[in-house]
Amino acid sequence: MKTSERFPGVEWYENTKDFINIDERKCIGCANCVIICLGGCFELKEKKAKIKNLENCMECAACWYVCEVNAIEFNWPKNGKGYRCEWG
Repeated sequence: MKTSERFPGVEWYENTKDFINIDERKCIGCANCVIICLGGCFELKEKKAKIKNLENCMECAACWYVCEVNAIEFNWPKNGKGYRCEWG
């Protein structure tokens, strides 16, 4: 389990599987995922969204929700993996 100064009260549990994937063929580079992500997990490279780092992912699925072309595949981590927040 790890914590972060950026998100006090949140604990992350190790996840061994990818739970967010981007289909580069579908991505149009709109940057909606970059803008909406609280954890700063995405970046644009060569006019396509890329996963920069999932270390601070809040697993909110906002990236999936705002993707206009369904280029983001999001699956909540299984088996109790992911994050826990002391505020609900």
